[in-house]
Formats: sequence, structure tokens, C-alpha cells
Amino acid sequence: MVAGLLEPSDGRILLSRKPVQDANAEHQLSFVFQEATLMPWSTVEANVRLPLDLAGVPKAEAAPRVAQALEMVGLGAFGQHRPRELSGGMQMRVSIARGLVTQPKLLLMDEPFGALDEFTRNKLDTDLLNLWRRQGLTVVFVTHSISEAVFLSTRVIVMAARPGRVVEDIAIDASIARDDDYRTSPRFNELVRHLQHSLSEAHA
Repeated sequence: MVAGLLEPSDGRILLSRKPVQDANAEHQLSFVFQEATLMPWSTVEANVRLPLDLAGVPKAEAAPRVAQALEMVGLGAFGQHRPRELSGGMQMRVSIARGLVTQPKLLLMDEPFGALDEFTRNKLDTDLLNLWRRQGLTVVFVTHSISEAVFLSTRVIVMAARPGRVVEDIAIDASIARDDDYRTSPRFNELVRHLQHSLSEAHA
């Protein structure tokens, strides 16, 4: 519904005071999926450029935007590589660059790091936070990892299934330094325990 692919059963969803379908048409939002979903036959540059190609942006105009997006995710030197030449974490960085190349206001991320090993996942979590700060993005991030939700978020929405519903809305102080010390801090562990209890209650 946030992406404008489904109509809500009641109410409206607006982005910058416009219906999300209009915002989507204006490239104000982008997706990063669970899988990197890259075209294996194309270069990294071509994969990142795809949304601009679909929008009819001339290649000469798209090139600097593609280069900038790759630099943002630390892959400036990999533009001519194929996806098969990259690690899983690097492939996901390409997917994030593709999401950023349209310069969206809202980035939707559906469990993008769920299939990665813990070390790579933690590194990409930190990279995403740095991007969020630099770009001034709003990110809606879906995850089943409680610790990841606490590490990344300034607001955690806890949902339960069947029927899908919000069971808790928790604010997390945006001024907290999100580093390795935070992952082992009393406040981090307190929030993790709180969310674990909330989820247990929701599924009881």
C-alpha cells in the first residue's frame, strides 16, 4: 500500500501531500527487495541505470547520477563488473544504488539483508545509517530481526499477523550513536527485551 501497488481498505496514504501513486510516478520513492534482483547479463552500471532507462532519461544525463549512486554505496570502482563477480553483500549494495539513483524521498526496503551472514548484515546496517544521515532519506525498513530494528530505527512499528495489525509503536531517540558500543549497551538490550515481549504478546 505504501508503494501504491494495493489500495487501502480505508483511508489514504500520502507522500509529500500527494497520493502515493502520483509520488511513485514522479520517482519520489524507490524499492530495495529481499533479493538483489539484478540482471546477470548486464554490468553493475547498467543495473543501477535501469530505473532511469525506464523513465527515458538519456544515457549522458544518467551517467553522472549512476556514478554518484555507486560512490554512495562504496562501489565506484565496480561499474563494469557483472553481478556474478560480486559477493552477496556487494550485490545488495548495487540494489541499494539502483534504489538511490532516482534520488527518492522515500526508500522502501523489504528485508534486504535477511539472507546475508551476520558480519555482512551488520556492516550494511551501518552503511545504511550513514546513507540515511547524508541523504536525508525517509526509510521504511521491514525486518524480522529485533536487534536490527533497534539498531537502525528511530521508530519501530510492531505488527502481528492474521489479521495484519499494528500492536505497538515505539520511538527510539535519534540522537543515540549507532555503533558497536550501542549494540552491547543497557538501553539497546532493554529495547530488544521490550520488543521481544511485545511480539510474544502479539502472537500469544
